Amino acid sequence: MSNSISINHVVKRFGDATIIPDLSLDIRNREFFTLLGPSGCGKTTLLRMIAGFNTIEAGRIAFDDTVINDIPAHKRNIGMVFQNYAIFPHLTVRQNVEYGLKIRKMKPAEIKDRVDHILDIVKIQDYQDRLPDRLSGGQQQRVALARAIVIHPNVLLMDEPLSNLDAKLRIEMRGAIRDIQKQVGITTVYVTHDQEEALAISDRIAVMKDGVIQQVGEPEHIYTRPENIFVSTFIGHSNLILGSLAQSSEGISVRFDGGYELFVSNLRENVDKNSQVIVSVRPEEFSLQDEGFRGTVTNRVFLGKYINYQVKVSENLFSDTPFIEFSQDSGQTTRLLAVGDTTFLKPNVQKLNIFSQKDHCSLLKDVMSHG
Repeated sequence: MSNSISINHVVKRFGDATIIPDLSLDIRNREFFTLLGPSGCGKTTLLRMIAGFNTIEAGRIAFDDTVINDIPAHKRNIGMVFQNYAIFPHLTVRQNVEYGLKIRKMKPAEIKDRVDHILDIVKIQDYQDRLPDRLSGGQQQRVALARAIVIHPNVLLMDEPLSNLDAKLRIEMRGAIRDIQKQVGITTVYVTHDQEEALAISDRIAVMKDGVIQQVGEPEHIYTRPENIFVSTFIGHSNLILGSLAQSSEGISVRFDGGYELFVSNLRENVDKNSQVIVSVRPEEFSLQDEGFRGTVTNRVFLGKYINYQVKVSENLFSDTPFIEFSQDSGQTTRLLAVGDTTFLKPNVQKLNIFSQKDHCSLLKDVMSHG
């Protein structure tokens, strides 16, 4: 059986330091939910509060309708997968996986059936008689995952489970974890600081900063319609260009200091049409045209599928540098640039994100504030 998780106005303090000031969140039954943010943002602290390893100073956490604040960790029926695997080095794969079932004093026949089933699901049945030191990192992580799932927990919690693996194995294992989670159908809360990992694996993501949730949503929406500057720059790369809104008989436009002007149609109705704004454009959202931001290529990096350019422009940018990053798909483009070339970069106006210079929050009508 799987549970939804309801987190209402929880607070976490360590001494005089408030790590999580007031956080509310609803995680749906059977979904793969990721807590994403930089180191020290409170994501692991929140996970440990759900697990029962950290106390809750205020608020409440519930599995379905059952408040678990005062239920000790060993009675919450959770599965936990750690960064360092935490599997027993002196036990075989099978013995590691069946350990939690033996603690629960289940019958030997049922233990065998459950372990056989989960070893098949996580694809480690061929290694069941091996000790952990004869397994690769990915195989050890599969053992840890099998041990967490075999007890049929109501909730599966995963804390940076892939951070110790190399890049190729991380990609392989994140796909395996996603497939296994969907096959088993268990509510999963996953902690990571890796944006690409979160986008690839999650049903929904909560982006955190300083113990505060900045945005909750499906990966595609968070990437294409971030709620604020932090989300826009933390997930992927964004070029941030200063501008100002202007209204004329032709409509509402964003005017830039270099003289370029873009007309926009998806601003919220209550936006001050003369306000100062920050326009966010991702590197792949530019195209080479006869108009746009005029600049000179100062650097070019070939990355196989993509070619990344650094282009110096005259517009005022939100960053301290005068450079825009532009990315081309090397398999699709017919015009390549070289260092020293002068070009025009035209943003895709349908994909622009526009933020207030005052509070750094989105001004678009299709972006709803988490707060």
